[in-house]
Amino acid sequence: MKLLPWLAVWLLVGAVGLQAADHAYDPLDVSGGPLPDGVDMTVHDSARNRDIPVRIYLPAQPAPAPVILFSPGLGGSREGSSYLGQHWSARGYAVVYLQHPGSDDSVWKNQPPEKIMEAMKSAASLENFLLRVKDIPAVLNQLDRWNQQSGSALLGRLDMGRIGMSGHSFGAITTQAVSGESIGGQGPIFTDPRIKAALAFSPGTPKLEDPATAFAPVRIPWMLMTGTKDVSPIGQADVASRLRVYPNLHGAAKYEVVLYNAEHSAFTDRALPGDVEPRNPNHHRVILALSTAFWDTYLRGDGEAAAWLTGSGSRSVMQAEDKWQFAAEPDKPPSLLPANP
Repeated sequence: MKLLPWLAVWLLVGAVGLQAADHAYDPLDVSGGPLPDGVDMTVHDSARNRDIPVRIYLPAQPAPAPVILFSPGLGGSREGSSYLGQHWSARGYAVVYLQHPGSDDSVWKNQPPEKIMEAMKSAASLENFLLRVKDIPAVLNQLDRWNQQSGSALLGRLDMGRIGMSGHSFGAITTQAVSGESIGGQGPIFTDPRIKAALAFSPGTPKLEDPATAFAPVRIPWMLMTGTKDVSPIGQADVASRLRVYPNLHGAAKYEVVLYNAEHSAFTDRALPGDVEPRNPNHHRVILALSTAFWDTYLRGDGEAAAWLTGSGSRSVMQAEDKWQFAAEPDKPPSLLPANP
């Protein structure tokens, strides 16, 4: 009979431990409900007389949500890579997908097959790069207006003090330019100070500038994602150029994952013509887990996310051949925003 109190304590401790385990940080958990659908809107930039289509994924919670922008690759649209927007939104973010006229899907649609590659290469131009980087502040300005506009579907839905920037391929180049990179030896001329963290899928280094100089001005956390077979026939971007970004970042926290056998399309919804490797379902699992923990760390100030990201949690979702490195303070990540009161 005297053992019964000890048994009760043991069972209580076990129950508390199980409860704690049930509430452990999990960036892949989207058990709160169905994944959200996107809402299509158009931003009109009167200064350039330019319309920018956007698709916005809003979280179920009505409280103001941190904002993540996504810039697609060359030939992409606001409809692509929806798996990211749906997951991030289900995790409590307002996710805004941009479509950049001039370098979007209009480049290749209605083109005969033999003309598509020529059209795509022509669209990978300085002119379209400049259009893209100027689209970012134009969209942010309009989001701010919609967030304060009576009758707007976005009224009070956006936390414009917590903004992340992301993109794939040409969208990664766009992301880098507005998040601190020096351009053409002129300094960070396109950097938007409203952006607090950046995530580049298939990043790149400039061809005509020393990477050490190009990335020296970066002062916000960057996460880089690439693959061991992440090459692109347009712009002649290869794996080596993508891997030169990380060692030249010194101004803030930095993270890099290199997915084994991942081709350029691994970060998108579907395979691209010319792909050789079969798609690995775990690649998207890694992408969603690491990106979510990154946003939770730097846009929400979530200490559990920071511990997961810099501890064993991040490695647990990867396969053995994937490469992972980071430079951050686990207890106090640089540029960590305070949690919402």
